[in-house]
Amino acid sequence: MKMEKILRGMKDTMNAVKPPRITALRDLHDAETGPFSILIGTILSARTKDEATTKAVKELFLKYKNPKELASAKVKDVEKIIKSIGFFHVKSKRIIEVAKIIHTKYKGKVPDDLPTLIELPGVGRKTANCVLVYAFEKPAIPVDIHVHRISNRLGLVDTRNPEETEQELMKKIQKKYWIDINDTFVMYGQNICKPISPMCDVCKIKKSCKYYKSKIAS
Repeated sequence: MKMEKILRGMKDTMNAVKPPRITALRDLHDAETGPFSILIGTILSARTKDEATTKAVKELFLKYKNPKELASAKVKDVEKIIKSIGFFHVKSKRIIEVAKIIHTKYKGKVPDDLPTLIELPGVGRKTANCVLVYAFEKPAIPVDIHVHRISNRLGLVDTRNPEETEQELMKKIQKKYWIDINDTFVMYGQNICKPISPMCDVCKIKKSCKYYKSKIAS
């Protein structure tokens, strides 16, 4: 099944069932808050619900408007603002550290290439790819648990972890679709193709889904 049909089928399914709330990173992108807030938002979003991420990022940037201001912030003050975020103690220290590097080493500008981004503390491939997609609109495939799960369920890949999934998707999917994959797959994973009890009955791409075919066969 072609990626164009997969993405369209996912969007049609979600719109038919219930138009989903946009993801936290898409919200930051659409608000044109800039690459730095998207970088910080992505770091904060790990193991955290989108609603909590969006709220924390907005409150954080009301007080600290740029890398220089966040770099000079006190950890305890940042903790108070992002306390609704998972692992907020660790993340408070991390985002201040990242802000210091962006301010001093990169003169306030977030790098727009993968090798440089993954050198930042706490920034792995998924976070770096999210920054490329949502901050710079550069083709990349950020693979989280939703993208990994759905790609395997559909039969697009047969992989054991997100890193393998990213590499396989990059080989198999045309680059023009990369930017749209994370946003669409994440919303689909949150609303339709859930980890437990996926809503196969309403899914418009189930006839091409490896998981659904095995489910019916059994």
